[in-house]
Amino acid sequence: MSPVSLVSPLASSPLTRIDAPLPKTPLTPSGPLTSAPTQGFDQMLEGIVSTVTEKQAAAQAITRKVLLGESDQLHQSVIAMQEASVAFSLMVEVRNKLVESYQELMRMQV
Repeated sequence: MSPVSLVSPLASSPLTRIDAPLPKTPLTPSGPLTSAPTQGFDQMLEGIVSTVTEKQAAAQAITRKVLLGESDQLHQSVIAMQEASVAFSLMVEVRNKLVESYQELMRMQV
């Protein structure tokens, strides 16, 4: 009896066989290095700012409902406020890095 016959019928599929040959497809880089940008830098920054603004507005709305007694989901309010805070902190750090890189470019001698 061969070892293959002792194994389940799935063992003959190319996904589970160890000795199955690998496909002969050329390796090409993909992802951000080869794809063209779909939006400009200014649009990306506007998107970040609008996302932070939306998160802050949503957190304020949920908190307002809790404070007025319209909702009893205090945990959702706290989560939304923390999410807005983290998003704002991230936006500030991105801005700081951009300013720092701009200043570094300005210090370079041509």
